[in-house]
Amino acid sequence: MALEFDTSFDPAHGRAVTVAPDVQRITAANAGPFTFHGTNSYVIGRDTLAVIDPGPDNDAHLDVLLAAIAGRPVSHIFVSHTHRDHSPLAARLKERTGAPLLAEGPHRPARPLRIGQVNPLDASADMDFVPDVVLTDNDLTLGDGWTIRTVLTPGHTVNHAAFALEGTGILFPADHVMAWSTSIVAPPDGAMADYITSLDKLIARDDHLLLPGHGGPVREPRRLMRGLKTHRKMREAAILERIRAGDHTIPQMVAAIYRDTDPRLHGAAGLSVLAHLEDLVARGLVATDGDPAIDGIFEPAS
Repeated sequence: MALEFDTSFDPAHGRAVTVAPDVQRITAANAGPFTFHGTNSYVIGRDTLAVIDPGPDNDAHLDVLLAAIAGRPVSHIFVSHTHRDHSPLAARLKERTGAPLLAEGPHRPARPLRIGQVNPLDASADMDFVPDVVLTDNDLTLGDGWTIRTVLTPGHTVNHAAFALEGTGILFPADHVMAWSTSIVAPPDGAMADYITSLDKLIARDDHLLLPGHGGPVREPRRLMRGLKTHRKMREAAILERIRAGDHTIPQMVAAIYRDTDPRLHGAAGLSVLAHLEDLVARGLVATDGDPAIDGIFEPAS
């Protein structure tokens, strides 16, 4: 199934946009190659509210969030994961509203760091975030006229969670599924096997509207998610093909596979290739000396 992205998105910076009954989206003005037009925060409810992903630590974004809240009580602040474009503002919003922070857990790698390894993604991680309430899969959080189900979706990060607005067919998938681009899966924060498993989990649901962490809504979720899975399988096949053709390092593979990609994204592309290689080595399809690493040498498995 062909993967088609939708980049027709108006972020409406500086104001809240109603995207579903009792759901408002506020997009932070933190546009970039990894954030598209900015991070989407969501305000849910009519009288007593919930907020999903307060966003980056930005005074202007906090002001717009508070304007959308409009003095109404906030009972819960949900955080999908601990990248610095999603979670840092949560602490300040808690100070202003008194609402507890709910998330799967603090930031941590998907696997232990190897001896001498430095996490290249530390700069993007919110290491200060600590939830008040730790969420597990299928937890139901009851609010004033709304109920949110936690759907754990590790892959992009190990602590990534999506949130379903029960009874509406609406899912907030954060960075796991987006209309404008694929999700970055980069070790050691993320893991490709986890990402695919979580994608299958979301495909098995019957949500009809996804409201992601970046970009516009996804109105045909299963079609897009099946396309995302096919894309990952095609990327895996391309990596295997490059190894069989004699490419033994990740930079060689990135130069060939991502030749039409913005060079600013080649570093992330290398980590994505590493994520695939970790999975391929674990499945016995690729060989390498020791553990898979960004500077490793890869060979076809004998």
